[in-house]
Amino acid sequence: MQIGVTSGAGLSNNLEGVISRAKEMESQGFRTMWMVQAYGHDAINTLSIAGRETSTIELGTSVVPIHPRHPVALAQQAMTAATASGGRFTLGIGLSHKAMIEDNLGLSYDKPARHMREYLAVLGPLLKGERVNFAGEQYKVNVGVSISTPKPVSVLLAALGPAMLQIAGEHADGTITWLTGFDTLEKHVVPSIHKAARDAGRPAPRIVVGLPILLTNDPDGARKILAKELGFYNALPSYRAMLDREGASGPVDVAIVGGENVLDDAIARLRDIGVTDFRASITSVGGDSEKRTIDYLASKL
Repeated sequence: MQIGVTSGAGLSNNLEGVISRAKEMESQGFRTMWMVQAYGHDAINTLSIAGRETSTIELGTSVVPIHPRHPVALAQQAMTAATASGGRFTLGIGLSHKAMIEDNLGLSYDKPARHMREYLAVLGPLLKGERVNFAGEQYKVNVGVSISTPKPVSVLLAALGPAMLQIAGEHADGTITWLTGFDTLEKHVVPSIHKAARDAGRPAPRIVVGLPILLTNDPDGARKILAKELGFYNALPSYRAMLDREGASGPVDVAIVGGENVLDDAIARLRDIGVTDFRASITSVGGDSEKRTIDYLASKL
């Protein structure tokens, strides 16, 4: 299991901060760094720049909402990032949430699973350098993209529910999750996407799991802070459904918080479940907790 880190939403409006973090994480030996797509700098553009400033670390988005970007435009962006980074770019995409797509952006969130299927029908071939001739309900596309990449861009789909896990297994290279607990990963996410990929004759999927993690001597105090920071996820139906499946009262219940023994056990379980990549989201709660956590994770590489 690879261990990577997240350049969180707090850095999304700090271009130099993201690039510096990528260089720092690379120097510490981390295999991957993921950038959240929020309402700051565009993650793909930022990682394209970071790709020119680094040489070994994989750079990925976590995740780009599909509705605001036509799949042809997204293919162009992703392939440009892949070229800029020498093939070290991975594209994480997702549906986002109805509140963000309809309420914030004024776009339709109707039939999201169908939308994603059509989107991938266009995006997937383009990323492989193929021309697309597709006519669906959402998209009618007849075009190719003239960008030569070191290798085809890998696509990970933010998938939690059964329909999206099915699509991820059939049409993407894997899934990238957030705030999904151990039991739900073991009994729902991992077996569902593996079956979908196997039935479709595709290779075993990549499973990138994002969870908050913090090495601290004051887990109770840290959890109180994290509960406030993560509380808004309770209002997003897709996350709330996974928390309910886990039997968690809130997002902080799936966070990995405590001493080295707690973190050791959590990482071991993720590996045993079949997670291919752990995406560590490290939130500072004061003092040296963030640095301690990074140093701890670096020691596990």
